[in-house]
Amino acid sequence: QVQLVEAGGELVQPGGSLRLSCAASGRTFDNYPMGWFRQAPGMEREFVAAVTWSGVNTFYTDSVRGRFTVSRDNAKNTVYLQMNSLKPEDTAVYYCAADPEGTYTSASDWKYWGQGTQVTVSS
Repeated sequence: QVQLVEAGGELVQPGGSLRLSCAASGRTFDNYPMGWFRQAPGMEREFVAAVTWSGVNTFYTDSVRGRFTVSRDNAKNTVYLQMNSLKPEDTAVYYCAADPEGTYTSASDWKYWGQGTQVTVSS
């Protein structure tokens, strides 16, 4: 079992930055990939970013590539999502996920989820 707790979501103005964090506990943290998804009201949960167990390889959805950076600190059992140049369309609940069984981009492939943290981008 893996427990995930996100933090860092808040209200930010367009063009601003936020860093989300996700603390993991349970199984050995550096054994599995980690990912970030988001879900806006009335929308399906969508893939945002993922990082392999080593932290060497990262993956992004097109709409955030170049603005968001996913990273992990295996010594701290924590994965991060640095979000820059935020736009109103980035507003959503952001979820941390762990240990995918298939592709990284499908929410149904991920075994473990956090409770989510709200990010609101508005002036």
